[in-house]
This record gives sequence, C-alpha cells and structure tokens, in this order.
Amino acid sequence: MERPVILVTGSTRGIGAALAAALEARGATVIRHGRSTAPGVIGADLGAPTAAETLWEDALRQAGGSIDILVNNAGLFAANPLDGSDIAWLDGWEETLRINLTSAAQLSRLAVRHWLARGVPGRIVHVASRAAYRGDSPEHWHYAAAKGGMIAMHKTIARGYAAQGILSFAVTPGFTNTDMAGDYLASRGGAGLLADIPLGRVATPEEIAQIGVFCALDAPPSMTGAVIDANGASFVR
Repeated sequence: MERPVILVTGSTRGIGAALAAALEARGATVIRHGRSTAPGVIGADLGAPTAAETLWEDALRQAGGSIDILVNNAGLFAANPLDGSDIAWLDGWEETLRINLTSAAQLSRLAVRHWLARGVPGRIVHVASRAAYRGDSPEHWHYAAAKGGMIAMHKTIARGYAAQGILSFAVTPGFTNTDMAGDYLASRGGAGLLADIPLGRVATPEEIAQIGVFCALDAPPSMTGAVIDANGASFVR
C-alpha cells in the first residue's frame, strides 16, 4: 500500500500518540481517536455499547470509504479493589472489559467484514500487555483478563482469515512510561519496581510504537498470529 489508511484507537497520548506519529512519519494516513472530540481527533467513549460502531462509521467517512489497517490501542487501567462493594467491583470489571476487549472485538469484527466484503487484504495490530501471560496485581484481575482475551481473539483472527489476506499481530508491552501507567508505577514503588526488570528501566512509548509500525507496515505475512513481547525481560515465555 502506497499510503495506507490506518485507524489508531486511543491515539491522543502515550503509546497511541507515539504510534500515530510514527505511522505518519512513514507516510500513512492516520485517523486518530480519543475519548473526546478535538481537532483532528474522532471522539468516542468506548465504554458506551454503541461507540465502537459509531467510531468505525465516522472513520470510514473521514477515510473516504476504505480503511486498510486497524490498531486496537485504546485502554483503561484502573484499580478495582477486591474488598470494594459487589456492585462497584462488577462495574469496574465490566467497564475495563468493555474498553479493553469488547470495543476491540467490535472494531475488529467491523474491519474484517469490511475487508471481506471488498475482497481486499487488511491488518490488525492489537496492543495488549504482558499481563495477558503473567497476570497482574490483585487489584487488576479485570485488566489481565481483558488482555488475555485480546490475545486469544488475535490468534483466532489470524488463524481464521489468513487465507483471505487478513493478518493479525499483537504487541505485549510490560511497564511503559505513559500517563495511564504513571499512578500505578508510583503505587508499586516507582524505582523499586525496576528490580523486576532486567533491562533496568521501563519502556518508552516510542519503543512500543516502533514495534507497532513494524507490525502494521513491514511484518511479512508469515508472521500473522505472532505476539511480540516488549517488557525488558521481566517476563520471558
């Protein structure tokens, strides 16, 4: 694709912003999404059940009817204490699953149907987490479950549609220096957390973006279904 059109969810900050900028630097046309509408950004609160469909339709209109690549990056990382009230715990679980997994599934479904209907290839890049394999803290059951579900979904898409030229890739970052993870890093001891990372530091958004760009634009088709770890060897499969 000479100038691919790429929808990147959650692309107003952190990994998403770095990834959008890196893709644009490679000549891609990037459609940016954020929770709120802003200049050059399609606003959609993916916690709402119909938001993913609305986002896809708005992105298609902006793209002139064709999207080549989807990057599922939008996420929510919020503590959900085990000893909270039953309803508060369930609300936290469902909100995190909807934003981190269900909306990604909705968008992936729409993208796959779009490419199948047009008879064209497409790519999906899923930004998951090492939590999909290693788990997370006692206050983040929901986050680990959502990212584990994303990896299972990614593998299913890769196996199901490779023959039609629809490819799926996943990145599983560990701790990354973003706004979303900042409070969590501080709560886990900040610098003390580094003892668990052989590299001696957390990843930068730009490092994760490099991997995302590779998956979106450069990875050979035979890599479909691959999961690329980026956690400073804090978890090695």
